[in-house]
This record gives sequence, C-alpha cells and structure tokens, in this order.
Amino acid sequence: MSSHRFKVSEQAGAGLGVEVYEIASLQRVVHTQGGHSEIVEHYHATGQRQVRFVLSGSGILLEPGAFLYSQGKIASAVRQHEKGGMFTRALRGRATGESAFATSFDGQGEVWTELTTQHFVIAELDGQEDMLLDDRAFYACQNTVQLSTHVHKGVSGVLSGNGFAQPRLSGRGLFVVESPVPAEEIEVAELNGEELILDGDLMLMYSANLQVQLRPLVSGLRNAMRSGEGLVYAIQGHGQVFFTPTHRRASVASLGE
Repeated sequence: MSSHRFKVSEQAGAGLGVEVYEIASLQRVVHTQGGHSEIVEHYHATGQRQVRFVLSGSGILLEPGAFLYSQGKIASAVRQHEKGGMFTRALRGRATGESAFATSFDGQGEVWTELTTQHFVIAELDGQEDMLLDDRAFYACQNTVQLSTHVHKGVSGVLSGNGFAQPRLSGRGLFVVESPVPAEEIEVAELNGEELILDGDLMLMYSANLQVQLRPLVSGLRNAMRSGEGLVYAIQGHGQVFFTPTHRRASVASLGE
C-alpha cells in the first residue's frame, strides 16, 4: 500500500470489503539539531479521496467513469440497470442525474476508483427498506443491490430542483454514495410520524416508504418571493432522513412538533 494513501473508513460485507482513502502529499524537510541532521517527513492533505473495493466472492456496480485500475482475476462488463427502451432510459437518466448503465466487476481481487474531491459514505441495506438518493449521489453498490429509478407522481416532484425522478436502491448489501461533506457532518433524522421540513439542497438520501412532498416553504407567490426560499422537502411518516446541514447555510431545516 502506497504511503500517500491513508484509510479513513471501511466496512465489510458478504464477499466484499469497501475502504475509503484520503490522499496526502509528502514533503521531506532536513532537520538539524545538536550537530545531527535527519530527514523529517510531513504529509499534507490534498482534499482528494478514492475508494478501494476488495472482491472475494461478490461483485460491484460502479458509476460509469469512476474506474481507475484493478488487480487480480477481475472480469468487467457494462450492465443495464434501468428497464425500458433507450428513449425512456435516457429521459430517466437525465432526470436523476444518473446513467442507465453501470460497470460491473466480478471475481477475486481489488478495484480502485478515480480521485475526487467528494466525500464518501459507506452504508448497507438489510433487505427490509429501500432508499431514495439525491441526484448524482450514487457511486457504487454490491451486485446484490438493485439500482432503479423512482418517479415522483405529484406535480411538486416534477417542479423540484431534483427533477421528477430519483435513484432507488433495494435489496441487501453494501453501497457507497458521494457526499459534499464528511460522513461525521451528516445528520440523521428519525421520523416517527412527525414532519420534517428540509431545504432541498441539503438532502442526501431517505427511506423510500416516507411520504415526500416538494413544495414552496410558504404559500402564495408573493410570500414565496419575500421569504427568499426555494422549494423544500416536506417529509412525513416513519423512517430515516440523511441530510447535510453544513453543505451551505440552511435556509430552513426544522422538525415540526
């Protein structure tokens, strides 16, 4: 393992290990004291990260263009994860910000991804609850997880800044999402029937069984203009909501009583 990579998080599943690395630059300085000189090494964060997947009986689906290199007996192929004709897939891909295809990797060995300034969150589905992701948040998933498109049926979903559709993950296994903030800055709201009002730009992912409406914060065009707020998520039900309050200053993110 190269010394310029430092592991910051990891998680293991059935036949698959996922590791996130920070990239650092090395600076060597000659330090002299008491007539003796020595070379001291200092590492400085570059703000770049990458993911390593260790395959030992399972496989992964990776976002197109994210692959860097692999080592071992690894077979790769392009997999279509969205049903329907080419035109339908293209429309849904444009709506969600995701491709209708992913690159699959199977075998025994390791797969490394391209460097990026985005942060990564490793999570796991238990087969009991689906998750809906924010646009362009999907990065990779175990091949036991199904990636599809969830289409909002309400008009407010069509008008939202996140488009009329979102990526949906179902099944059982590990998955990785891209985040604009570190994992420790992500907040999780546990909803038990109350309402969560959330600035749309702060959403990362949420339980698919929650009832979600995308609407103006206040009613009336004049009031909406005066408030300076855009569309917000109004979420109700029982489930989890993952959001990024430090991504930018939140205009509104409050739990209703």
